[in-house]
Amino acid sequence: MQRGRIIKVKDLELPELRIFSNASENELLRINEPQPGLFMAEGLKVVRRALDAGYEPVAMLAGEKELQGAEDEGKAEDPDGMMQVLSRMPDIPVYTAPRPVLDEITGFSLTGGVLCAMKRRTLPSPSEVCGSVKRLAVLEGVMNPVNTGSIFRAAAALNMDAVLLSPGCCDPLYRRAIRVSMGTVFQIPWTVFPGKAAQWPERGMSWLKEQGFWTVAMALRKDTIQISDPALKAREKMAVLMGSEGYGLSETTIDAADDTVCIPMSHGVDSLNVAGASALAFWELGQRGF
Repeated sequence: MQRGRIIKVKDLELPELRIFSNASENELLRINEPQPGLFMAEGLKVVRRALDAGYEPVAMLAGEKELQGAEDEGKAEDPDGMMQVLSRMPDIPVYTAPRPVLDEITGFSLTGGVLCAMKRRTLPSPSEVCGSVKRLAVLEGVMNPVNTGSIFRAAAALNMDAVLLSPGCCDPLYRRAIRVSMGTVFQIPWTVFPGKAAQWPERGMSWLKEQGFWTVAMALRKDTIQISDPALKAREKMAVLMGSEGYGLSETTIDAADDTVCIPMSHGVDSLNVAGASALAFWELGQRGF
């Protein structure tokens, strides 16, 4: 390990630490305007997946215990280990202190003792992301980072090819969303539909249909069809639309969709949380019968 870049934190007011302590998510997003800003990858596995996806690291916080363990073990056969991850980012500063000090810097308990500031990239256009996609997850108004991270994890694991977010959704590169996704936000293509929130859903739904997607609204209405309907699996291209936590999809979106689909409930339960519903929807609708 290159000792010159390992910096022991003795002053919590060190200016270089401000991105880890004082900057909000929105400030990190805009820190390099007009260029893309920064995001925080929390946990060694998440950092590794971001590196695998080609994201560029800027600086890292790491617990003394985690660094010492890496030096003591030095397990070259462990592709997920600290030494291997650090070897992939040899030029960035690594600030270290006991875990309680790191928690004081960040204001939260640090998962795995690792937090890495990384550069964002310019988002691709919807056409670039969705050009060859057969199964697309579309999020409308999903604001909670925990739900966003959970949905991305389900989309990556359960046969979705990409994710498209409406304007106003939670940023998938918020720290908590990334952590909950276990870094799968770096493993599935995604982007945000451009324009102001007022342009969604009319413009967005029209664009999906122009691209040949059969649009499926997950909603509670009397005119729904069962999610297990074999006709759905026969669709060559499908966009599965999931709505906000409190209100679901807008009526405009539902009315514009080709089908409205429900998940059958029992014991008098009316609906599932959007994260749980997404896993069931992606599993069922991601199976292709053509």
